[in-house]
Amino acid sequence: MPPSPRKSIKERELFSLTSSLPCCSNDKMLSEKLLNVQFTIKIQRTLPTEQRDWVHLRSSHTPVVEEEMRSQEEGALKQRAKGKQKVAEHQHGRDESGVERRVQEHHQHLKLSYTVNKVKDSRKEARGKVSAVKAALPKVTLGDDELDLGVPGSVVLQLGHPSIKVVSTLPYKPPELLSTNQLKSRNSPAPLGTDSVVAGVINEVKSEVASAPCRPKNHIVFLKTHKTASSTILNILYRYGDSRNLTFALPLNKHSQLFYPFFFASHFVEGVRSRSVKEFNIMCNHMRFRPPEVRKVMPQDTFYFSILKNPVAMMESIFIYYKSIPAFHKARSLDDFLDNGWRGYNTSLPNNHYARNILTFDFGFDNNVVTDTPGDLETRGAKAIGAIEQDFHLILISEYFDESMILLKRALCWSLDDVVSFKLNSRSERTRHMLSPHTADKIRAWNALDWQLYLHFNITFWRRVDATVGREEMRREVTRLQERRAELAKTCLKDGGAVDPSQVKDAGLKPFQYGAAIIQGYNLNPGLVGPTKTHCQNLVTPELQYTDTLYTKQFPELAARQRQAAKLVASQRQPSSVKVNPNKAAMTGPVRVREARHSRTARSGHRNPHAQKQNDLPSSALSKITAARSDRNMP
Repeated sequence: MPPSPRKSIKERELFSLTSSLPCCSNDKMLSEKLLNVQFTIKIQRTLPTEQRDWVHLRSSHTPVVEEEMRSQEEGALKQRAKGKQKVAEHQHGRDESGVERRVQEHHQHLKLSYTVNKVKDSRKEARGKVSAVKAALPKVTLGDDELDLGVPGSVVLQLGHPSIKVVSTLPYKPPELLSTNQLKSRNSPAPLGTDSVVAGVINEVKSEVASAPCRPKNHIVFLKTHKTASSTILNILYRYGDSRNLTFALPLNKHSQLFYPFFFASHFVEGVRSRSVKEFNIMCNHMRFRPPEVRKVMPQDTFYFSILKNPVAMMESIFIYYKSIPAFHKARSLDDFLDNGWRGYNTSLPNNHYARNILTFDFGFDNNVVTDTPGDLETRGAKAIGAIEQDFHLILISEYFDESMILLKRALCWSLDDVVSFKLNSRSERTRHMLSPHTADKIRAWNALDWQLYLHFNITFWRRVDATVGREEMRREVTRLQERRAELAKTCLKDGGAVDPSQVKDAGLKPFQYGAAIIQGYNLNPGLVGPTKTHCQNLVTPELQYTDTLYTKQFPELAARQRQAAKLVASQRQPSSVKVNPNKAAMTGPVRVREARHSRTARSGHRNPHAQKQNDLPSSALSKITAARSDRNMP
């Protein structure tokens, strides 16, 4: 069958739909399955940068071009009609002069050629202008579907299946300014510019497309930083992956950390060397970030995020939790360390990296600043910020934890229940200390690199809130999150909240204790059964116990062999005469073993992470580190 002749712009149908879906084999099914989408396009100048309801999306150059083309096409049609009339007159003998007829026909041909060429030039010029506008515009998405802002007459909307497309050519409509409330969009994370801005989108979309949810992300890397509420986020990720049978990139040999503080290496993950795991979904245990090695383990479409905390409050927490490290051991107070202790601060001693710019260290940068070198702080701070922005899709802020969970929920396309949580690895108020403004100033100066990171990403955090959610909507969603947390606390928690570790009845739910901090835990309501009990229990399971559970689930044979080895070692040990802390008496199994390792670490030094080479550790050395490097297992 010969192809149908090309229609002019005026003669084209409003939409043309093409599909290669096997389900649509006849006209009736085609009309039922294909989407009926209407949208119009326009370009407006100096509009705000975010759009929610896209209306009348079309090039501003189009009306001028169409009007010119319309008049020129009408003139061309008249010329053709006159030419046909002359031919007819000649055939009926009414042409009086052959020479005059040929001259007139020649002039008509020249005029017609000129008209056609002018129309073509106008079209070419219009396409060039619109292509230039298109090249300056970003992609606009609806969930996971992409709207490609093409030239008039060939705007393609990709909807779900790659074989369906909608090609639109619509008459021009006068531009209408959008209200401020209409210009917010969670799907336009980047500004579209102010000189020539696309304002507009889908007017009418069938309900299936309008309500179609985005696709939840299941490939995730969370850089777990220290003393930033990261254990709570770890529990969120554990619960999400556990309930969906996703695969975690867990530490080798049942560690709780990825051999921190050494730079991460791919063979630190269980299943990498043996190739027993085909694909990892989530990596979220403590590590010192090293992007090339992480990318060896995780898929290309992985979502990277982390969390920061104000270095002032963070330093107060670190001083209490890591009081036994060499840098803090002799200091009578945090002020005493900041005033005098730093003079004897030795970067070569084990675990002293906790004492200074720990956030910078966790992200993989040198945490020690040369204060007598001009510009050293600014240069290294800018370098770290640039690298983090390049490697991570989202940086959360601990002081705005609920707002952070709303941003995370939207970024990952998860539900509210996926991000609801109870605080884990949180200290009792009795071990918290108020800091004076003078002490805060000294902390900011001592941790100047961390302070730079915090200031920068605190600003970008709120910019993202404004660009993707809006302050009013954020308040509403935070309220819903807090209400859901309160409902779960009423259902799950016996005492309505956290209690001191000595009061936790279930030994399997007792949190790990370290340093001078008192880490609180939870008691579950009696009578919980079935899925409700499982859900409540997962919400309050501490990090070390949950890590062990997931390891056993993913690697049952390895876990069984390790249990047998642990029993053999335990049977050969002599009874200890050490006085037991009542807060720790109920801890059993792997938690108690890790506590013993911590005690040994306090009495023995180990390799300095600053002296570690970039190639990290060979796999043969990992087993030797297990017993002597107990700080790898600190939450």
